[in-house]
Amino acid sequence: MALAARVAEPEPALAVQRVSRVFRTADGAVPALSDVSVGVAPGAFVSLVGPSGCGKSTLLRLLAGLDVPDDGEVLFEGVPITGPSLSRGMLFQDHRLLPWLSVADNIGLGLHKQGLDAEGRRHRVQELIDLVGLNGFERAYPYQLSGGMSQRAAIARSLAPRPRALLLDEPLGALDSLTRAKMQTELLRIWEHEGITMLLVTHDVEEAVYLSDRVVVMLPRPGRIAATVDIDLPRPRHRGDPGFARIKAEILGWLGADGL
Repeated sequence: MALAARVAEPEPALAVQRVSRVFRTADGAVPALSDVSVGVAPGAFVSLVGPSGCGKSTLLRLLAGLDVPDDGEVLFEGVPITGPSLSRGMLFQDHRLLPWLSVADNIGLGLHKQGLDAEGRRHRVQELIDLVGLNGFERAYPYQLSGGMSQRAAIARSLAPRPRALLLDEPLGALDSLTRAKMQTELLRIWEHEGITMLLVTHDVEEAVYLSDRVVVMLPRPGRIAATVDIDLPRPRHRGDPGFARIKAEILGWLGADGL
């Protein structure tokens, strides 16, 4: 019997290849990352989890083009990353909305290099307001919004230039537990609607299991990959399911005494 042809793996949208990064301080060299390799398939949702100081945010900054590795390569769609690009959006824990601009104007900031006329910009902003559920708050200012609403506006702003990948650095970390759970569901809905690649940094293992196709576990001193765990659970996921609890326990086991 003839062997079945092997299906080629798609080229990763985001790739980190044997990357090391050392920060030099007055007290000496601090290794942030050591020989780290990870790939994120096009359209996938991958999370990085690990304790503080394991290099999660450093890895995200390298992929955003905000920093450069000492060794190794970071690539987007097969091309080395040499600096920031509108093709890779970035979302932080702090929404960073400009307080003197309305919701609509904050979202529209991401369109300044898109070559759209005024009507095209207005249409794109309204499309994103509809997507993140901020209808009726177009002219509101950041101080008039709740934390969850502010993050919705920040998500819309990051999506405005139609990036092909979105890098998320603890974007829900400052929210209360009820708002955070709701925003996790909303983030999944937006990801599925937009069909883009997402890479999330989080301390919350349960959040990572709920959202991700794959969870990458990192450990510190120096920052390194301890394990990669595929999440083979159908969506929508339920935190009380035995399979969910099993995967969460597996990831916590990899983290061991380091905890989160």
